[in-house]
Amino acid sequence: MPHSYKLEELQRETTFGGAGEDVDNREIRIIDMSDFENRRDDITEQLWLAATEIGFFQLSHHGIEQSEIDAAFVESERFFNLPDSIKSNYSRPKGMNAGWESRSQIRPSTGTKDQKESYQITQYHMQNLWPSEQALPNFKKNTLAFERQCWEVGMKVLSCFADKLGFERDFFSKAHNPTQEDYQSTLRLLHYYPSEGVKEQGNLWRAGAHTDFDCLTLLFQHEGHGGLQVCPGAEAESKQWTSIPPLGGVITCNIGDMLMRWSDDQLKSNLHRVRLPKVDEYCGSRHSIAFFCQANKSQIIQGPARYYPPISAKDFLTQRIQANFIDK
Repeated sequence: MPHSYKLEELQRETTFGGAGEDVDNREIRIIDMSDFENRRDDITEQLWLAATEIGFFQLSHHGIEQSEIDAAFVESERFFNLPDSIKSNYSRPKGMNAGWESRSQIRPSTGTKDQKESYQITQYHMQNLWPSEQALPNFKKNTLAFERQCWEVGMKVLSCFADKLGFERDFFSKAHNPTQEDYQSTLRLLHYYPSEGVKEQGNLWRAGAHTDFDCLTLLFQHEGHGGLQVCPGAEAESKQWTSIPPLGGVITCNIGDMLMRWSDDQLKSNLHRVRLPKVDEYCGSRHSIAFFCQANKSQIIQGPARYYPPISAKDFLTQRIQANFIDK
């Protein structure tokens, strides 16, 4: 019998574990963020259409230089190149969204372990979880600087959604305030393990089908490191999946469950996954970096129409973590 979950979002995930059908006829829109203040109204409309119709979109001219993205990937690879015996010193504490984990995430959709390792940076939860300066010089400084850049882009996008939802423009910036100790937005470094390639997907995934916990996800992909797929809207009923191209210089974004609730379901949090590479594809390590805009713990999530009952961001995130990790 499938596991029963309290949150509606998790009940939905349990029905999407199969391979489904790959389709290539869906456009993932690229939205130009240049000259943001002067073009805000036009950018807001483009973001709103992409977020309400698909839930996935990509940003160009977003303000983070490619050299800075490349440097963040260097930091990620520096960490993952450490021996497991060293990385285990920074293991994710039970119930926390911080630190290192390896093959410990099990999606409600699949019931099998994701074939990856990750390192979560959640600023106020990092006691004893940072590598030493001797092990990785300047790692903390460099990753936190990149985290801040991601926050700024995320808040820019969320300010556009605030306008459309009738909130104050800085509503989400205040809800994700990094100066408060209940701040819980997370920078996640991801390394998907090499594979020999498969003819059929089966039930083992680099990352099983899921929706994200947060308000907004910013994802950086290496060119050539494919496998990310999305199953939005009406296609979810027929389980049709479209691959997201791993383009350099753009940020791939998707709406998360927190924001879907806050918008009374106007903004779409859609399922996505990372499949195993096929035999004729690149089968080496896959690296990506995600930034999750997760509202501060004390924030109460409820939209203007009160479509969902109120829940604190702390309780919401805790329930999602408990459903997704072996050690809860």
